[in-house]
Amino acid sequence: MSDNLNPGSSNIHEYTVSELSGALKRTVEDIYGHVRVRAEISGLKRAASGHVYLTLKDDKAVLDGVMWRGTASKLSFRPEDGLEVICTGKLTTYPGRSKYQIVIEAMEPAGVGALMALLEERKRKLAAEGLFDPSRKKDIPYLPRVIGVVTSPTGAVIRDILHRLRDRFPTHVLLWPVLVQGETAAGQIAAAIRGFNALPAEGDIPRPDLLIVARGGGSLEDLWAFNEEEVVRAAAESVIPLISAVGHETDTTLIDFASDRRAPTPTAAAEIAVPVRSELIAYVEDQERRIKRSLNRSLADKRERLAGLSRGLRDPASLIAEKVQHLDHLESRLRQSVLSNLNFKGQQYSAAAAKLRPQLLERSLKQYGEKLLLIDRQMTRSMTIKRERAEDRLGATARLLESLSFRRVLKRGYSIVWDEVGKPISTVQGATPGRTVEVEFADGKAAATISGEEGGSTPGRAPKKPRGKLDEPKQGSLL
Repeated sequence: MSDNLNPGSSNIHEYTVSELSGALKRTVEDIYGHVRVRAEISGLKRAASGHVYLTLKDDKAVLDGVMWRGTASKLSFRPEDGLEVICTGKLTTYPGRSKYQIVIEAMEPAGVGALMALLEERKRKLAAEGLFDPSRKKDIPYLPRVIGVVTSPTGAVIRDILHRLRDRFPTHVLLWPVLVQGETAAGQIAAAIRGFNALPAEGDIPRPDLLIVARGGGSLEDLWAFNEEEVVRAAAESVIPLISAVGHETDTTLIDFASDRRAPTPTAAAEIAVPVRSELIAYVEDQERRIKRSLNRSLADKRERLAGLSRGLRDPASLIAEKVQHLDHLESRLRQSVLSNLNFKGQQYSAAAAKLRPQLLERSLKQYGEKLLLIDRQMTRSMTIKRERAEDRLGATARLLESLSFRRVLKRGYSIVWDEVGKPISTVQGATPGRTVEVEFADGKAAATISGEEGGSTPGRAPKKPRGKLDEPKQGSLL
């Protein structure tokens, strides 16, 4: 009984935390070394190292999971939150946090239905943003000088495109090699589209006039990179016209809706990109023949019309002779008219000159001079009268102002009392005892101090002694 009460005397093995964590880790890994889990992805995060961390959940429980970079790069689709998947891996523990987790060695969508549901949801989202609007689509150039191709450099797709271009219309092709399947494929494809658009118009590497994004056929999982949002947005943002050629004719990916033109196959994309050179040459030659025939026919018609018109024309020499004769007649009439006009103007000039005599001009000048002197005398007399009247009015006004001035009152023996701020004191209430004031007389000012009792009188009462009276001005206080 005493042994049970004393913990130090128990014979149970004592583990350290590390020993216990290691034992639990070995036990879990031995029992659950290979498991398959069907669950929904939640909280997916991609670390800078390339590892993927996520949570697998159902309606009752959650399980942390990790996928190392090597495994994540081999996935044929891009896992996202909300996607139902089947994960294969092993359970292990993370002693640092006392947690258990699954190390995912393989991941696949839980049936095509899950991917199709995700695809439809993403399609509705991007369509609502206007990325599939037909008004955004650009025209494909008729004869592109440079074509940029985004595809795998080792597949049959690039060989089919080059072969078809060579057969139809040899054109300069720039290949941007990318992965077309796997976890990193979407990022490479989007970067390639944006990279072609970022090329300068004038540079060592010519900027393509047309882009082709191509891949061969495959399952929905194989083509999933072309359904990724970053690829669709890059295609919609492309300034260069873009043709999508992903999979076979029956395969449809989201990039097909965002591209400017969809081709059922990569070979068909090359056929859309350029016309057939031989057909174009034949068309140009046919147009040349038609133009020549039209010109020859037009020239023949013009010759016939010219010949018909020339038959109705008179002899040019006779026409010119008539015009020369008419010109001579006009010259003769002009000479006679000029001479007659000169004679008439000369007679008018002689008549006018006979009327011009110096005596008439001198008489007019003398009359206007006398009139000007008369006006000058009248103006001088008028200005003198106005000035004298103005001076009389000014003198009268000055005398009136002088008669109304308070200084004339001061000369009769009155004075004015000013306060400290230069305002006149006109009532007894303002004469406060002890207050320093100035008294203005007719010949100057003197400082004074008010003293004494309140003065003044009230009607019906005997006058009181004055409250304030002026002390005698101090000697030398005149201002």
